[in-house]
Amino acid sequence: MHELGITENIVAIATDHANGARVCRITLEIGQLTAVMADSIRFCFDVCARGTPLEGATLEIIEPPGLGQCRVCGHTLELDQPFGICDCGSMQIDIIQGEELTIKELETEALCA
Repeated sequence: MHELGITENIVAIATDHANGARVCRITLEIGQLTAVMADSIRFCFDVCARGTPLEGATLEIIEPPGLGQCRVCGHTLELDQPFGICDCGSMQIDIIQGEELTIKELETEALCA
C-alpha cells in the first residue's frame, strides 16, 4: 500500500507549512486517474498525523474526474483510466484533468474560530 508513504509525505509537507501552528483542516485534491486510493489516504491519515500539528485535523478530499481532450477533433471526454478513444476514433488523447495529487488548502488554528 503506497498510500501510507504518500500520507506520511502529505503530513510532513503540511507540518512544515504550518510553522508550528495546529492544523484544523487540510484539503487534498486526488484526481481519479491517479493510482492513489482516497479511501486509503483517509484510513492512514489519523495514524500518520498522530503527534504532529495535524493530529485531530479534519481531512477533506476532492476527487476530480478524469478528463481528456482529443488532439484530432478537440472533443473533451470523460476518462475512467489514463487513456481512451474519442468518438471520432482517435486514441490521441491529452489528459487535462484527473492526475492531480495536491494539498489544496491548509487551515491552521489561527484561522479557526
